[in-house]
Amino acid sequence: MPDAADAALILAQTRKKRRSLPPVRFLGDLALDRTRVHEVCGGARRRMALMVAGAMEGTVFWIKPSWMPGQINPEGMLSLADPSRFIFISPIRPEDLLWTMEESLRAGLVSLVVADLPHPPGLTAVRRLHLAAETGAEEGKVAPLGLILTPGDGGAPGVETRWSMRPAHGENGREAWRLARLRARMQPEARWTVEGTKEGPRLSPAQA
Repeated sequence: MPDAADAALILAQTRKKRRSLPPVRFLGDLALDRTRVHEVCGGARRRMALMVAGAMEGTVFWIKPSWMPGQINPEGMLSLADPSRFIFISPIRPEDLLWTMEESLRAGLVSLVVADLPHPPGLTAVRRLHLAAETGAEEGKVAPLGLILTPGDGGAPGVETRWSMRPAHGENGREAWRLARLRARMQPEARWTVEGTKEGPRLSPAQA
């Protein structure tokens, strides 16, 4: 087994390689690092996940509990992402939700893995997901990105970033959402308004 010095060197090399990967830019200059797991909470969390998917290429695995009501309407997805790119997976057992995400990330075969969860996972589970994504980048065909969608205000420990997206629609059918970056290792908290336009979602200047 490697000693502490070897382990530290391997970790440093992994982080250096991860930083060299181009991030996924999904709204203007907003970006998410690959080979990491990010959390999105709030009532419009699925919309943000679709925005991220629309900014990427390749197949998307969308994992959702079989007992969770409601389905994503493919026609509603069209303005954000191509529904034909999505493979929906519905585990029956609760313990299979994170297992399925972990194995999908570790395979490194799809660019984006989304898990729509009933509650935030714990720290150990999040760390395993990070390691699986790194393994996928090393041994698979792509450097995957993981998104966990959590209800309420979220709160999964150890995630690379945490975002919140909530509806803020106006009069006369005007579509708008409040987007917030609640946590990021290298960036400050920030808030924006996302407006729906004929050309797609548009990010407004940061609010005070």
